[in-house]
Amino acid sequence: MTSKGQQQQRGKDGQTRGMEAQPLLHQRGKEIQPFGTLVEYPLALDAKARAESVKLLNQILTDTLVLRDMYKKHHWQVSGPTFYQLHLLFDKHFKEQTALIDLLGERVQTLGGIAIAMAHDVAEMTKVERPPRGREQVPTQLSRLLDAHEVILAETREAVKITTDNRDDGTADLLMSDVLRTNEMHVWFLSEHLVDTPLVRAT
Repeated sequence: MTSKGQQQQRGKDGQTRGMEAQPLLHQRGKEIQPFGTLVEYPLALDAKARAESVKLLNQILTDTLVLRDMYKKHHWQVSGPTFYQLHLLFDKHFKEQTALIDLLGERVQTLGGIAIAMAHDVAEMTKVERPPRGREQVPTQLSRLLDAHEVILAETREAVKITTDNRDDGTADLLMSDVLRTNEMHVWFLSEHLVDTPLVRAT
């Protein structure tokens, strides 16, 4: 007889021995917190304010996940005379958006919510236009990225106003200091690549 959670093995001598090193595989269990619910932390912030923040943060997180992945797609697929600089720029922005994703997800959890995480859930929730699987021209890649940034910036500005009104200063600060300013900077860098300016001879 073995203790609970202990696996049994029959050795060469025919005796059954407990094997505590055996992993307990293929486990499933019930959710310990359903999506859309809050756990209570002593944050001195009422549940209504936290719930509103979590909803806003999850939408921004969703669209940031899509934007992050679009940067990697274009990093791989970019072509043409600007390949080298855009290949590097897209990867730099990818890493910076990845850092924002972690900040957003952890803020949702800090408020007692559940951060959106899985690709199928992101696909259902995103407001960003879905790109094709194939490779596109550089101006289209840049325009898609700019459109996605604009979606996130609009959501972020609205969320800053709501979270400030709700006195959720931690969320408002994250959105203003990190999400808003990072996305604005990325918009600037991308937009300058769409200026139709002469390369050699001034007009």
